Amino acid sequence: MYDIKDIALAADGQDKIDWVKSNMPLLRSLEKDFSASKPFAGLKVALSIHLEAKTAYLCLVLAAGGAEMYVTGSNPLSTQDDVVAALAKAGLNVFAWYDATPAEYKNHLKKVIENGPNIIIDDGGDLVNLIHNEYKELLPNVIGGCEETTTGICRLVSMDKAGELKFPMIAVNNAKCKYLFDHRYGTGQSVWDGINRTTNLIVAGKTAVVAGYGWCGKGVAMRALGLGANVIVTEIDAIKALEAKMDGFAVMPMSEAAKLGDFFITVTGCNNVISEKDFLLMKDGVLLCNAGHFNVEIDIETLEKIAVTKKQRRKNIMGYTLANGKCINIIAEGRLVNLAAGDGHPAEIMDMSFAIQALSAAYLANTKDELGSRCKVVDVPQAIDIEVARRKLMFWGLAIDELTPEQATYLNSYDV
Repeated sequence: MYDIKDIALAADGQDKIDWVKSNMPLLRSLEKDFSASKPFAGLKVALSIHLEAKTAYLCLVLAAGGAEMYVTGSNPLSTQDDVVAALAKAGLNVFAWYDATPAEYKNHLKKVIENGPNIIIDDGGDLVNLIHNEYKELLPNVIGGCEETTTGICRLVSMDKAGELKFPMIAVNNAKCKYLFDHRYGTGQSVWDGINRTTNLIVAGKTAVVAGYGWCGKGVAMRALGLGANVIVTEIDAIKALEAKMDGFAVMPMSEAAKLGDFFITVTGCNNVISEKDFLLMKDGVLLCNAGHFNVEIDIETLEKIAVTKKQRRKNIMGYTLANGKCINIIAEGRLVNLAAGDGHPAEIMDMSFAIQALSAAYLANTKDELGSRCKVVDVPQAIDIEVARRKLMFWGLAIDELTPEQATYLNSYDV
């Protein structure tokens, strides 16, 4: 069962999946384990994550574990039609296509939920919100779920505080093997991959303004510095701003940074981080993009209103000319630049993130009776974090020391 653009694209999509599989040893090992143990036998898994090759391989790993998969994307501009076709060809239930309208995107989400999932794997919270708001009769079927990103966890925490979350959700995003690597190294590299392939412009010698200095912002700023940019960080958190300063970056309000930047990258999770007053201060020809989950960080709606003209400057770049004659260039409609204008995080990074997803989903399947009454946001078990790190080191051919019994006793003793 599928609703996709063109099944004839499957061969190209399979090539992409085969490539990432060859660079994702963690998921390959889990595919082997799951094929033997079948942790998802008899279970329906609904998944909404950016639908490209690495996500597709995660879906195939879960299917190898016995899951009946129902799949859609979490952002219309990050869906790759050839990869979607490959999943459909492999027999998975998939509903998605590139550049879906808001109505089409919502319809795809509905088709995934209508099948009554037992486990939900979400990226941003759209599936969880949909089943709570429009399919309440299906809530008793759900064992629990996993959330991939910061934005989704913020939504879950709000639901939990309001007493509205009806099943446990594992905060995959908060696992150390997720945010320390996916956010910092994955986002850092993939954001600049997206910018560079889209603009074909040099970064060295220019000024990059990074809005937000969480783990993703740290990665973006670090890679900008490595590319030779002068880096400015804007923040609302005094501690994070202090961190940025001690990491060697300039720190100032957006109202000052707006006058200086050549590249602007928002990565805050908040709305209207760059607004009308900032547009009016910017240089001619600046490039703006977003690395947060939703396309609300740059106030494009207002930019549309105040622009005198707009023109497609290059694929994935829209130029807005203001009354002052200056042009503001927006990459990928203000959507996630690393996915809407690129291929997302490197395969080796997503190998770790998706291994946590897969193991967390298996944990849900194996402990459903224990978790059944816990309707809240649940941490990834530490054992899963450690297992992912252990396997990653093994695949890299690395070994670490272990505590001797004497050392373990010493560290756990109060009599030091």
